[in-house]
Order: sequence, then C-alpha cells, then structure tokens
Amino acid sequence: MAKKSKPQVWLEYAVVRGLLGSLGLLPRRAALAAATTFAAGGYYLLGGLRRVAMTNIAIAFPEKDQVERVRLVKGGFRNLGRILGEFSQFPKATSEGLKNIIEFQVDPSVYAEYQRLKTEGRGIIIVSPHLGNWEMLVFGWATYDGPMSYLARPLDNPLLEKLTADLRKKFGNRPINKTNSVMTAARVLREEGLLGILADVNVHPKEGVFVPFFGVPACTSTGVALLAMRTNSAILPMCGAWDEEKQHYVAVHGKLIYAADTGDRKLDVLGTTAAFTAEVEKLIRRFPDQWLWIHKRWKTRPPGEPDLYRAKG
Repeated sequence: MAKKSKPQVWLEYAVVRGLLGSLGLLPRRAALAAATTFAAGGYYLLGGLRRVAMTNIAIAFPEKDQVERVRLVKGGFRNLGRILGEFSQFPKATSEGLKNIIEFQVDPSVYAEYQRLKTEGRGIIIVSPHLGNWEMLVFGWATYDGPMSYLARPLDNPLLEKLTADLRKKFGNRPINKTNSVMTAARVLREEGLLGILADVNVHPKEGVFVPFFGVPACTSTGVALLAMRTNSAILPMCGAWDEEKQHYVAVHGKLIYAADTGDRKLDVLGTTAAFTAEVEKLIRRFPDQWLWIHKRWKTRPPGEPDLYRAKG
C-alpha cells in the first residue's frame, strides 16, 4: 500500500476528529441514534460493500429469503454506526457508567478457571469476532476484571492511530502491534493471564488453515492456536453484543477450549483452529445482524475452487 501524503493524513484526521467531536458533544443515547442513522445510509450509498454483505449472507444462510438477508445487512451497517457512536463517548466514560452499559455474563466456573490458570503462569486468549461492539468489550473488561492487552493492527494514518490508541488506553488497556508480536503476546499471557485477539477475518494461505465456517472452508489464522499451544493457554470465544430489549451490551462467551495435544503439530493447529472457529460461528448465529458482513471472509479459496464473490456478485 502506497504511503499517504501529509495532506491526505491531515484531511482524514480532520474528518474523523470532527465527526467524533460532534457526536461526543451529544448525550450518549442521542449520539448512538445519530451514528446509527448515519451508518444506515451506507446500505444505499456503498453498493460494493452491500453486495459483499449480501454474498456473505447467501453463503452463511442459504435458507434465508431476500427480505431476511436485507434485514441482516442493514443491521450490520447500523451496528457499525453504534460502534462509532459509543467510541465518540469514550472520553466521557467512567468506570461506574460502564457497569450500566455492558453486562458480563461470564460463567463462574470459567472465571475460576481463568484465575487458576493465571496463578500457574498460563492464561486465556479471548477470541472475539467482529461482532457487536468489540471496542466496548475490551473497554468494559477493564471495569469487570482489570485492564486487558490485545493485538491490533495499527491504522495506516499515524494521527488516527494515536487518536484511537489514546482513547482505547483510558482504563489501562494496552493495544499491541500484531506484527511480529509472538514474543510479546506470549509474555502477556504468562505475566498478565489475558490477551484479546480478533480472529475472524480472511487470511493468506501462508498464515492460515482452511476450517469449516458456516459449512464452507474459510482460511483462518493459525496464530491463536500456535500461541495457545506455545503458552499452554486456553481459548475463550467472546463477544459484546447489543441487547435491544435491555438497551445495553451483553458480553457472552462460548465453550472454553484447550489446544489439541496429539503430538502431530499440524493436526493440533488445524483441530484447535476449527474448534474455536465453530464457537465463533455460534456467537454470530446468535446475533447475526451484528457481524461485519461487509468483509470478504471467504475470499481465499482452497486450490481449484472459484472466487465466491465473483461468482455470486
């Protein structure tokens, strides 16, 4: 990717800073309403992303009719707006206030296991899909249990990267550059006991393995499995989804997973990756209108298979 010019960097920063600043002046509920309304327009204005989302939903839910698919795509756009609205409120956030915004439904036995692993110098990798509000999930965890370190890909605009990183660190959370981060991530798990990773995006075959995702092979990063195997850590799929009835977020999780240990490294990586991906799929099925459908999750194909996006529009 070509390096951005200085005027481009400043223009992007000014636009984002202005948008966040404007939303930040509003009360939280008004900011969410404005941001979701704004993002909902993306369904009509961003035809390319809309087509990607419709293709993804056709792959994941072939049984759903057109009306239901459109509802899910529109929900996905609105969810992005909700994330933006919440992000604009982060400068005003307080620990007490967050307790009323996100509810952690963590199984007591899982939390006890997490504490036990920490005392043994091991840890839990929280694997979150781009589902619900992953920013709020990390933000809220700081008040539920304590600050969290998590892997993040830096933005290609240094001014925006500093802006977002400063907001994310408000309660002590620490974003870690995911590039060449294996040693740092392993140390975090051993010393702090917890590491967050977003692990539901398409990757290059050199970085992943094909595992079933909604019944279709999806190239999925091996990083989580390898890190769990290296540090003898557990994996906990989790998301922070919006509950319309409660009017706040609920942090829910799937099954606690331990890395496979058969002695065959390749099979162990494949099995562990398939196991947590299956749990991630369950979370998405639970909140299908809050996933990032605009991402080409099935872009990388096994050798000989056609491009699903070209074939299906």
